[in-house]
Amino acid sequence: MSQQRVLIIDDEKNMRHMLEVMLSKAGYAVESAADGTEALQHMEASDFYFVLCDIKMPRMNGMTFLRNAIEKYPEKTYIMMSAYGTIETACEAMKAGAYDYISKPFKTDEVLLTLKKAEERERLKEENLRLKAKISEIEQKYSFGSIIARSEAMAHVFDLVRTVADHKTTVLITGESGTGKELIAKAIHSNGSRATSPIVTINCGGIPENLLESELFGYKKGAFTDAVKDKPGRFEEADEGTIFLDEIGEMPSSLQVKLLRVLQGEEITPLGDIGSKKVDVRVIAATSKDLNKEVKEGRFREDLFYRINVMTIHLPPLRERRGDIPLLVGYFIDQFNKKLKKNIEGLSSEATPLLMEYDWPGNVRELENAIERAVLLATGRYITPVELAQESFQSLGPVEALSIKKASKRLERNLIEKALKITGGNRSQASKILEISRPILLSKIKEYNLEL
Repeated sequence: MSQQRVLIIDDEKNMRHMLEVMLSKAGYAVESAADGTEALQHMEASDFYFVLCDIKMPRMNGMTFLRNAIEKYPEKTYIMMSAYGTIETACEAMKAGAYDYISKPFKTDEVLLTLKKAEERERLKEENLRLKAKISEIEQKYSFGSIIARSEAMAHVFDLVRTVADHKTTVLITGESGTGKELIAKAIHSNGSRATSPIVTINCGGIPENLLESELFGYKKGAFTDAVKDKPGRFEEADEGTIFLDEIGEMPSSLQVKLLRVLQGEEITPLGDIGSKKVDVRVIAATSKDLNKEVKEGRFREDLFYRINVMTIHLPPLRERRGDIPLLVGYFIDQFNKKLKKNIEGLSSEATPLLMEYDWPGNVRELENAIERAVLLATGRYITPVELAQESFQSLGPVEALSIKKASKRLERNLIEKALKITGGNRSQASKILEISRPILLSKIKEYNLEL
């Protein structure tokens, strides 16, 4: 590593000499100047890592130098010195941009310690920049809009989104509640040619049956008692854009027929109107129900199902893509640190197995809520099992949820079981995947009763 260059500015020759000798012995490359004017000339000619500057000097004093230097070289680290120092002077120097302040007379260790602290600050700044670059790289690699994932299953989902985004093809998004179906719908819309037009969302299960038709298709003035003026429906609002029909499996049978007509003819008829209106709308539907089963049991029209099931994108539950959990946790911690003005650095080693082992019936939404609550409750730098021992983990039992030993064993058993399945029961290959010796693996198989 090259020597770090230090500029010493002091009108006392003895002080300059003393600092030059001391810092040279400590391994720094040192230059000196007798006042602020001379120092600025040095800074124009050479690059310095640190600047130690006296405050009381002739020609250009330390505070004037500091203001001029910071204007030209704001990235440098300035440390001020003075035998006439007061708290007010120190505060003024720090406000002007100085990193630190040393009062004369000072001990050798005091100067060296201040420089070491400044070095550590610079190292942390550089590390932070590298970390930000790494996070940016991860976000580009593992995100699609607001969706964060790195699993193979989600990579396939992202590929389908890219494939279908530019086309008017009707898309059916399936998956359990909380898997992010609306985020996928928005990603399809925002990455396609309709991105500049509106995306309109309607929850088919959240609006009473007697109001849903008017919400979808609009109504004319006088169509019913409270219809005092014409009102456009959601399909009309989405013209030239996208309509997202969330939980389409909840749509009443009477409206399923009318929706089918709209999809086939691309025309809507508002309530109370005798004519129809042409609409250019891209339809994305989503459901947490098994529509094949709903069709067989007569609760969902077969012809409508085939109409909306042109392209299916299935979102796997979080328990089937556990590799995404650490990435999502990091993303949510970052988001909630900003929202809640906290500075949580991550999960403790004891908390990680809890999150990896839990089945997450509420999927990504439940994980997001759990992390928000944990960030809010955390008092230290890391989220611990204490902050996670809430209702989310009741299925593990109130005491079991806090047991690091039990959580670790569950995780270990699952990993061994998966490795054996991947290798078709080959112990040697499984031990290599698990990075443990074959005898230990055989012992664990016996302990967990995993004979396949």
